[in-house]
Amino acid sequence: MKILTAQQMREIDRLTVERCGISYATLMETAGNRVAEVILARSESSPCVVFCGKGNNGGDGAVIARLLWMRGIHADVFLFGKLEETRGEARANFEIIKRLAESEATSKGVEITFAEITTVEQAEEIVCLGVIVDALLGTGLTRPAEGLYAKAIGIINEDKRLLPNTHTVVSVDIPSGLSSDLQQPIGPYVEADLTVSFTAPKIGNALAPACAANGKLIIANIGTPDQLLAESESRLYLLEEWGAADFLRFAYRGVDAHKASVGDVLLIAGSRGKTGAAALSSETVLRAGAGLVTVATARSAQPLLVTQTQTEVMTEALDETHDGAISHEALDRAMQLAQKRSVIAIGPGLSSSDESTRAFTREMVERRTAPMVIDADGLNALAPWPEDLKGSDEAPIIVTPHPGEMARLTGKTNAEIVADRINIARDFALTRHIITVLKGSRTIIAAPDGQVYVNPTGNAGMATAGSGDVLTGLVAGLLAQRPSEPLEATIAAVYLHGLAGDLAASKLGMRSLTASDIIANLSQAILQVGGDPERGQPNSISTI
Repeated sequence: MKILTAQQMREIDRLTVERCGISYATLMETAGNRVAEVILARSESSPCVVFCGKGNNGGDGAVIARLLWMRGIHADVFLFGKLEETRGEARANFEIIKRLAESEATSKGVEITFAEITTVEQAEEIVCLGVIVDALLGTGLTRPAEGLYAKAIGIINEDKRLLPNTHTVVSVDIPSGLSSDLQQPIGPYVEADLTVSFTAPKIGNALAPACAANGKLIIANIGTPDQLLAESESRLYLLEEWGAADFLRFAYRGVDAHKASVGDVLLIAGSRGKTGAAALSSETVLRAGAGLVTVATARSAQPLLVTQTQTEVMTEALDETHDGAISHEALDRAMQLAQKRSVIAIGPGLSSSDESTRAFTREMVERRTAPMVIDADGLNALAPWPEDLKGSDEAPIIVTPHPGEMARLTGKTNAEIVADRINIARDFALTRHIITVLKGSRTIIAAPDGQVYVNPTGNAGMATAGSGDVLTGLVAGLLAQRPSEPLEATIAAVYLHGLAGDLAASKLGMRSLTASDIIANLSQAILQVGGDPERGQPNSISTI
């Protein structure tokens, strides 16, 4: 699903009108109808208070109020400004509400009211009951909300906090106060329970931290043809479940599958005192469905690792430094182990403080003979990323840094990474031909062709030791089953990783969640996305 800027959305609306003959009035009516449908489905007959701005977002709010009233729901409409200051389709819909209110019209025994709010004192007298519809500012905002609009936002949020069980806040297109084009809030904003965005999500809907204001996000089709979305210049996408489902379907195990045919992963990980990361990653490789996994680790770390890993995991001892990390002298043996493996993963618990380990890592990446996943100390050993080290279509590289690791790879600060995640990840992927997974709230996946994908699954409970090691194992394990599809495997892994974390949080809460809990819920995540084919078909023979 494409993510759009405000300008891209305006252009799509314009083309919808010009090419398809669908008027702006029809688009507004359809948009209001879709929001009304959502409200009716969730709250039945609760009264509705609609906060409207003077623009098209407010016009949508007027349509919503009228449609709810027609279905027997009391609606109070508050226009923040004067009716004479509105125009176009928005004004036409406000005038309808005003006439209905002045004529004391009823529908199924209920009234609709209309009031212009022009002072702070008037705003403070608003009484909110039931559903609060936020139709104040919409997608065109470029500066912080102020004056009456800031006051209205404050009223909505305060009423929600004071009476959390009696109010549902529904934002139209985007929570008012957010900029459609920025991931960071620019001023006060509505904290919605639910946001209905039209045609496609906007950047403010999709990226953290702004996206937290959505509550639940629903994307509503208001009549825009898919072709116009496809023609849009946007190269930013929000992941959907079907992407992961497609990968699982194409990686389906046939009846003649055997362990060598579903992937063999070499995981170069662990060092003295850091064997837990290797254990987590290796178990996840198997849970992801790969047939075999071998952990190559520092010689002194191997005995402890054997006691921590799954029984099915194989291990190999490599030459080590005096600090118990893999040394450069282990390179030839590691290359032997890498031969004919489906995927190589390197980094979890590796340690990167010794120059010998750093040299080993650099040469392993340069001499790779299969797709390679690099994480954690594998990335730190390569920081700053060498200019001449690039991925290729034949032997792709997938890196999975968190913002701190990305800062070290690029020479930027953590603050710079967090402030511009999309462009930094895209530039890194483009210039080095590397699939780049920039972890965090709403993890970013940047492809070497410039496409960027935003993952909607996952939660703050996954900010825990070992979560990244689980992701490394999941990427490697899925990729081993379809080495020719590195981007698709990475997208599926990131989505399933977050979903497993969400399932764990729903059972345990975020505070108590550990990386092992993510692994424990991975099977359920795969079943939820992959459906019945993941359960297999029992073979039976009967006679009749």
